[in-house]
Amino acid sequence: MLDPLLIAELAALGLATGFLAGLLGIGGGMLLVPFITFILGHRGVPADLAIKMAIATSMATIVFTSLSSVRAHHRRGAVRWDLVARLAPGIVLGAALAGAGVFRIVQGRWLALLFAGFVAFSATQMWRARAPSPGRGLPGPAGQLAAGGAIGFLSGLVGAGGGFISVPFMTWCNVAMHQAVATSAALGFPIALANVVGYVWSGAQVDGRPPGSLGYVFLPALAVVASASVLIAPVGVRVAHALPVAALKRVFALLLYGLAASMAYKAWSG
Repeated sequence: MLDPLLIAELAALGLATGFLAGLLGIGGGMLLVPFITFILGHRGVPADLAIKMAIATSMATIVFTSLSSVRAHHRRGAVRWDLVARLAPGIVLGAALAGAGVFRIVQGRWLALLFAGFVAFSATQMWRARAPSPGRGLPGPAGQLAAGGAIGFLSGLVGAGGGFISVPFMTWCNVAMHQAVATSAALGFPIALANVVGYVWSGAQVDGRPPGSLGYVFLPALAVVASASVLIAPVGVRVAHALPVAALKRVFALLLYGLAASMAYKAWSG
């Protein structure tokens, strides 16, 4: 299934997603899921399976891109490791539930519609750019555990690194935008790792998968996209720290609107 043109397309996709991972603290699933769905569908993979494999492969790339981008953010002192420690346990539990259980039984169309709805909501919250209440802070340990569980679960269903939920959540709680982006990048690793284990396990016996598949993960796309993404992610980090906060929020919102429209169209037409 790999030819030189496909390798070039996947490499370009990887460069774009790696840049976004560093710039906005997201895993790049907004580009990967629609494009990998198209690539697999064009090569004869059934539509429902193609969407699930695109989501799983997108999440697998985040294992690598999150490490690259978080190193660059950490060097600038922007990662709130205290938040990572409190949100990560819930994230792992939510991701495991989504990747190993719910993901297999839900139809691809419903996954795409769910993706579009939550992303559009997050984009609207970010675009409105309302200043949070000055007295609002992060919830207590139980609240952060629940928030982490929701981030991990929803991310596992839609193949995103969680930035489309965690960044608006943290900024709503008066975490500075650049810290929210950097912390979201750090949270991407436990989200991705827990979900990928679930995708591999739940997809191991599914029929119709193309050669080179490990569970729901399409390994050729993972190898090319992840390699390109890791190289370019630090460039996105440098750009993120050079942009004003308001501009960063608007860029984030526009990209999320594009993602929501793409996935809603795919679900509606499919």
